Amino acid sequence: MKGNIFIHNIGTLITSREIPKNETMSSMENIEVLKEAYILIENGIIKKVGVGDFTLENSEDFIVIDAGGKVVSPGLIDAHTHLVFGGSRENEMFLKMKGYTYMDILNSGGGILSTVKATRKATFEELVEKSKKVLDNMLSFGVTTVEAKSGYGLNLETEIKQLEVNKKLDEIHPIDIVSTFMGAHAVPMELKGKEELFIDEIIEMLPEIKKQNLAEFCDIFCEEGVFSVESSRKLLNKAKEYGFKLKIHADEIVSIGGAELAGEIGATSAEHLMAISTKGIDELYENKVVANLLPATSFYLKKEYAPAREMIKKGVDIALSTDYNPGSCPSENLQLVMQIAALYLKMSPLEVFKAVTINGAKALDREREIGSIEYGKKGDIVIYDAFNPEYILYHFGISHTQCVIKNGEIVYRTR
Repeated sequence: MKGNIFIHNIGTLITSREIPKNETMSSMENIEVLKEAYILIENGIIKKVGVGDFTLENSEDFIVIDAGGKVVSPGLIDAHTHLVFGGSRENEMFLKMKGYTYMDILNSGGGILSTVKATRKATFEELVEKSKKVLDNMLSFGVTTVEAKSGYGLNLETEIKQLEVNKKLDEIHPIDIVSTFMGAHAVPMELKGKEELFIDEIIEMLPEIKKQNLAEFCDIFCEEGVFSVESSRKLLNKAKEYGFKLKIHADEIVSIGGAELAGEIGATSAEHLMAISTKGIDELYENKVVANLLPATSFYLKKEYAPAREMIKKGVDIALSTDYNPGSCPSENLQLVMQIAALYLKMSPLEVFKAVTINGAKALDREREIGSIEYGKKGDIVIYDAFNPEYILYHFGISHTQCVIKNGEIVYRTR
């Protein structure tokens, strides 16, 4: 029976399988929605999806779930998090209330640099335990796959420690972890003002990270006052030579050409993009780079939101993620991100669900395995305590999750 589940009486099944776009759809609404549907999962893999009645043979070999006419979707994908870190930074919230900017705090040794200090000090076991609790919360919101970046070490020893924690969590937790090496998250205090020297140090870390198979992606914080476009190009091109796939924190605060660089180097995704230029949007579209937007960060920092409607009008694929981290988004609630996206990015329910399912998978180069409910993909499913997708976005700040299925096994249930 392990990995065998039959779900029936699904009121609304958002399969997230991409379908041909018609004249009434935006470029982000072309996903399949079925009414009165069912899903058959065998050995953890989706074997059949359909509508109407279905006679299940050998029913004793399956767990049978009556969805009660409610909404079902693929497992949600949080494709941008800073999962593993030591300490917390609640004091900075009140500094920001007094008018201190993100860069003011960073330049005074706070921000990322204070988390670096705490993460270097934390033991492997402490980081595993702390991060596991976060993953438990994420699971309760319907998340079945998470991207986790390093970047709170800024030296080889601690960067490897963070990535090894990712590896351990992937082994012990139901959620799948996709690791990203982000040693270029900030310039450490001991090398302040020596950006180029630190980039060279990060480049020297790449072969060891690759040798130990600790990360699939390489990322960098390309931003005014952090890493320039030139430094970012240098690191990411070298990472590509070592076989890493590429991501880039781009145009979060100032438009310095990070999105354009993402297109130039063939990044899988560009992240943040609140200050993206029109040319940057064009580059993402023309080079098929996923725009991974993080609206809860804008909400928390009280900053402008990324121009999602402009991107959608152009035809850019948008993903939505939490950006869970200790400084600018201390929340693991992806359903809240979905609700903020509906309210402030003006995204429709289908656009939102596409962003956290199949497009989240694209942002992780996993769209052939996860992100939609169709034959041959992993049996990652969420059943919601809601009778329509609109209600999930309307009733905000809570978890609507009723049941989470990972690889055909129930891993979370409220009733």
